[in-house]
Amino acid sequence: MAAKKGILKSEALTKYILETSAYPREHEQLRGLREATVEKHNFRSVMNVPVDEGLFISMLLKIMNAKKTIELGVFTGYSLLATALALPQDGKVIAIDQDKEAYQTGLPFIQKAGVEHKINFINSKAITVLNDLIADGKEEGTVDFAFVDADKENYLNYHEPLLKLVKVGGVIAYDNTLWFGSVAQSEEEEMMDSLRAGRVHLRKLNEFLASDPRIELSQLSIGDGVALCRRLY
Repeated sequence: MAAKKGILKSEALTKYILETSAYPREHEQLRGLREATVEKHNFRSVMNVPVDEGLFISMLLKIMNAKKTIELGVFTGYSLLATALALPQDGKVIAIDQDKEAYQTGLPFIQKAGVEHKINFINSKAITVLNDLIADGKEEGTVDFAFVDADKENYLNYHEPLLKLVKVGGVIAYDNTLWFGSVAQSEEEEMMDSLRAGRVHLRKLNEFLASDPRIELSQLSIGDGVALCRRLY
């Protein structure tokens, strides 16, 4: 069984949402990828977005008529496949992750879904690729949507280059911004070391985003928290 991810305190409500609205709408290759990830990576499977969040990303991209996206942090590729399925046939997603082995777990399902041609997977540090794209001189203001589910300590470092790459009216989505609810806990409360470290970085991010005049912000309590940032100028 996969590790639980999310901030809802009611397991019954989480089960209801997934079984009633999410699992029946999950693409068969996404389901296969999710199950293969649990089988191979066990508790690390929590690193992928939950099914209801994947459906949200898919609908958002379609509402936006997005054609070009970028994803920082891929793991086995659940959110990447959800994105590729939502994009039109000529859509493109630049996917960046240092763990190519994990990406190989999801690749067969991406291929079976017939969307591999939309994906440019880059095995690298995200900040290096972002800086290279900006240095290219042709990429600024061309990205419709950016999804960030990577190393939490660098979320703030990714914000400035992403604001340059995403077009005005485009969206940057930061995943895990509520960090299992720990962002609302006090420093004195007991929690795992991994939660405590991420909590510090994500609280700083949330405070920064709340005061950034260049974006319109919506903090969503889906999955483990998603901060949607729409670029204003």
